[in-house]
Amino acid sequence: MNQLKVKSFGPIEEADIRFGDLTLLVGAQASGKSIFLQLLKLLIDKQHIRQSVEQFNYTWKKEDDILNLYFGEDMAAIWSPISEVALDNKYYSRDFLLSRKSSAEEKLFYIPAQRILSIADGRPKTFMEFDPSAPYVLRYFSETLRLLLQNGMDTSIFPIPNLLKRTLKESFNDSIFHDGKITMDDRTGQKKFRMSIGDMNVPFITWSAGQKEFMPLLLAFYLLCPPSKVNKRDSYQYVVIEEPEMGLHPQAIKSVILQVIELLSRDYKVIISTHSPVLLEFAWAFNLLKNSQSPDKALYELFDLNRNAQTNQLLDNILTSKSINTFYFSRENNKVVTRDISTLDADSEDINIAEWGGISQFAGKATDIVSKYFVDKDNK
Repeated sequence: MNQLKVKSFGPIEEADIRFGDLTLLVGAQASGKSIFLQLLKLLIDKQHIRQSVEQFNYTWKKEDDILNLYFGEDMAAIWSPISEVALDNKYYSRDFLLSRKSSAEEKLFYIPAQRILSIADGRPKTFMEFDPSAPYVLRYFSETLRLLLQNGMDTSIFPIPNLLKRTLKESFNDSIFHDGKITMDDRTGQKKFRMSIGDMNVPFITWSAGQKEFMPLLLAFYLLCPPSKVNKRDSYQYVVIEEPEMGLHPQAIKSVILQVIELLSRDYKVIISTHSPVLLEFAWAFNLLKNSQSPDKALYELFDLNRNAQTNQLLDNILTSKSINTFYFSRENNKVVTRDISTLDADSEDINIAEWGGISQFAGKATDIVSKYFVDKDNK
């Protein structure tokens, strides 16, 4: 998977995304990022999606019904007769939805922005607990987490020996859980998340927003990063994470970035949609360090890490072997087009690049206003 080109697809007038090892997508709300990423999942995993929904007794017969089932209620019109969709120069029309292939292997693991809904009452919901209008990626993500807990884990959820690198566990503990111990507890008659902190044992509903938002991410990281010598888990080659920063302090976002680097070190291609300047700051620093052929120790300093066997495995050669691309979903005349802003050059004459797709716009304007009035005051 190298490139996805889309024209006249929902709000997207034209999108042309060339994927790096890590690809960041930025843009305002309702600018088509989620639709674009869900389309990518559909193109790559259509047969697996078909097999999954048929197991839950849904039919896969009419194109409109399929699109409404996958994208959500009344969403079929986003793939119109004039839409153009090409993945790696292979063009797809709506009738590809009806073709059947023998392989139903899932290659792309999708972590949706609405992931908190999957565990809103303290435990992962089943696929069928969601209203049929909910997008497939949310329903299937929740079902995957449910099966993970049911088949692969006991009552202890965090921390767990031998799951995730020690450096990452310590980072998540320091920035998110603060020595809280997470378990699945059945005292209410149904297994749900609880956190033990000191003498307290508190239910999921009382946790901080960041702790609740992070839980489905943590479970996904467990699934993608098994404690084995195998680089990737099963058949997955690609990982989509929508808005990993939700509810998190910048220090916690830095911890998540370290986990993303772990995914890259396992040779996943990762695509992230984000509104966080922290992720853009990382991409900017990474590319500058890479282009200047800086040594690996620069990343250790960036993340305040000491060298040891685990951090060496995590960070060594990442600068030389991996790439980060950044694209802006820009709304112009009520239509969305994409722009490659990978340089993230604040001195660029292209305002889309200089303002990092609008993410740094307010900070830049605030600096200008403050500077202006301080200069005016000094000149009086």
